Amino acid sequence: MPEPVPLPHPVTGTPFASPVEPGTGWPDDVADCDTPVARTNAQVRRLAKGAVGPTDLDARISVCRACPRLVAWREEVALTKRAAFAEEPYWGRSVPAFGPTDAPVVIVGLAPAAHGANRTGRMFTGDRSGDWLYGALHRAGYASQSESWAAGDGLELDGVRIIAPVRCAPPQNKPTTQEKRTCAPWLDADLALSAPHVRSILCLGSIGWDTTIAGVRHAGWAVPRPKPTFGHGARATLRTPEGREVALVGSYHVSQQNTFTGKLTQTMLDEVIASL
Repeated sequence: MPEPVPLPHPVTGTPFASPVEPGTGWPDDVADCDTPVARTNAQVRRLAKGAVGPTDLDARISVCRACPRLVAWREEVALTKRAAFAEEPYWGRSVPAFGPTDAPVVIVGLAPAAHGANRTGRMFTGDRSGDWLYGALHRAGYASQSESWAAGDGLELDGVRIIAPVRCAPPQNKPTTQEKRTCAPWLDADLALSAPHVRSILCLGSIGWDTTIAGVRHAGWAVPRPKPTFGHGARATLRTPEGREVALVGSYHVSQQNTFTGKLTQTMLDEVIASL
């Protein structure tokens, strides 16, 4: 495997080695050398529960090393790179949520793409899936711009927060059941931050749907039984422990497999976002 060579960030021009070390100045990196690192399932649970506010939670997520297979893969990709990005540094770390915690809409994806968020360090940034999602969010008034190509590119979200059940890029985009379980406390903590404000949760794909239902049940929310079935445009009503209703909404994932084949069209995505 090649030795990490510092390369210029595409926005700031600052050189970074891949994977990026915390506290070295990557745009929006809130971790530093003193951020506690989770290396086991138990440590993920403890650090997620003990995070003090969203910034501390994001920092702890971004340095997590609890899943050896995912850590090895994300760092291998960061070192070997895709040819198109050979002159760029890769984030190569776990990816925290993106967007304000008081947003009324939460979007739950799957996991970072190897050459997307694993490269840029920001959810759905730097690949065609992100182009689709942020284009739709921009048309709906949730995103300040339709393009998302690098952390620090000026993109801001208003009224929406994006989280994921798995925070590291998995091989073949397929996290194992154990990896999803290990990462679940980070999702629980993010959902807890959003819970007082959220009115709608949009799940991109069946994994996002299933893990969201599991997460809110774990938090004491009421979920209809039998368990709501995932599908594009599927809807269900959740209830917080305080009795407030939150809409659970399904959408096919914005993966190239779905968008290239026409399984998901821009009109379909715009319509489901408009329903939030």
